[in-house]
Amino acid sequence: MQEFLLIIRGGEDLGNASPQEMQQTLQHWQKWMGDLMASGNYIGGQNLESEGLTVLNSTTVTDRPLVEGKELVAGYILLRANSAAEAAEMTRGCPGLARGCTIEIRGIRQLHHP
Repeated sequence: MQEFLLIIRGGEDLGNASPQEMQQTLQHWQKWMGDLMASGNYIGGQNLESEGLTVLNSTTVTDRPLVEGKELVAGYILLRANSAAEAAEMTRGCPGLARGCTIEIRGIRQLHHP
């Protein structure tokens, strides 16, 4: 199996959602993540803050605004799968997709030390 990074971008702002909508969304995420954990494919993942620092070079670090809207990286998930297509299949149940998120799937190259 190979490891894949799922980069979750964008999505609907839930800031104006009702408590019931928030609870329902949380339950959907917990169910999807629980299924990934139960299958043994889940390695890890987190939500990301919307603000951060950007290192431009060895002497310059800036707090300039990060990309917003659909390009904002909202979180990431690490998975094990046999192929990118299999990893993509696992994302079908992601609740974020119904709320406008996109998921980029990138294989992780293993570094081989001599």
